[in-house]
Amino acid sequence: MISSYFIFTSMREIQMVDLRAQYEKLGSEIDEAVGAVISSTAFIKGPEVRVFEEALRKYLNVKNVISCGNGTDALQIAMMALGLQPGDEVITTNFTFIATVEVVALMGLKPVLTDPDPATFNITPAAIRKAITEKTKAIVPVHLFGQCADMEAIMEIAKEYGLHVIEDVAQATGAEYFFSDGSKKRAGTIGTIGATSFFPSKNLGCYGDGGALFTNDDTLAQKMRSIANHGMKEKYHYNDIGINSRLDTLQAAILNVKLKYLDRFNSARRAAADFYDSAFTGCPYISIPARSAFSAHIFHQYTIKVGNGKRDELKKHLEQAKIPSMIYYPGPLHMQQAYRFLGYSENDFPVTSDLCKEVLSLPMHPDIEKEQLEYITSTVLDFF
Repeated sequence: MISSYFIFTSMREIQMVDLRAQYEKLGSEIDEAVGAVISSTAFIKGPEVRVFEEALRKYLNVKNVISCGNGTDALQIAMMALGLQPGDEVITTNFTFIATVEVVALMGLKPVLTDPDPATFNITPAAIRKAITEKTKAIVPVHLFGQCADMEAIMEIAKEYGLHVIEDVAQATGAEYFFSDGSKKRAGTIGTIGATSFFPSKNLGCYGDGGALFTNDDTLAQKMRSIANHGMKEKYHYNDIGINSRLDTLQAAILNVKLKYLDRFNSARRAAADFYDSAFTGCPYISIPARSAFSAHIFHQYTIKVGNGKRDELKKHLEQAKIPSMIYYPGPLHMQQAYRFLGYSENDFPVTSDLCKEVLSLPMHPDIEKEQLEYITSTVLDFF
């Protein structure tokens, strides 16, 4: 313990996401970009917004990118543009952040929840197929923790039943999906619409709230751009009922800087994940994150499963060693008070329930240092 103490005190404080370390590297570029916006005073719909949309469009190799206020708005705008009506059923996963089902419920649609794959944590084609009814209108696969759900199989199901697919890409911007024919596409560009968040902790994050939508359908893109701007087709002429959801110019300027480094950031995350994998492989109490053959993993989170009911004890052990960790997610959505109206029973989703008792996310960001990784992994292993 004495040696561990001296190791800890000699290194940088460990953060779940170290935005300060990232700013120390990119600060001069970000300051210049922000300063230019302040000097121009074009805070709303300034030129940097369109510059960012075009840069992201090229990066993703998609026809249209529409920026908006946040990732939750992106999901709502997508569902509005698709014309989903109250009572329509939307299939998604029970193991995700609340925003995914929140928007469905707010619009009067019916969230239909499914159990995820216990290894990858993502929604499965088999579960989707089982959940389809005559009222099903859309599927929302969530690319959880940084890798894609099985989009090729999901799109085949969607085509068979005439369903829309809205990809929730909030945790996987930049991840690649590999098709069986050898081709590949970026997460969010495969379904009908992709929706993402630029919350500061995301792999591509701004310094506040922000979001975007992606689509290869020009008609949908035009409608989503209108909806995000009060339903306005041209100034003071409204073709759609819309909302007010804009990516402000300051955030676009910051994202313009960060987008240039996104692949480098994601590679650094994968290297950190490789270190974790190597350290934990062989430990009988830890299941390392599964990596799908059809998706590159960009590790928005590095999430292990802890066996023998030891997860909460391990978390406390890490806290005592000044190592942060997080539980994503501590409770199934179907058991949250706000969603009891869906009528599910406690035992309807055994995989989700088990995951909520086992998962633990460890510090993960592009600037995590080898010394920190060594300290984290040795502290975890010392616990067992």
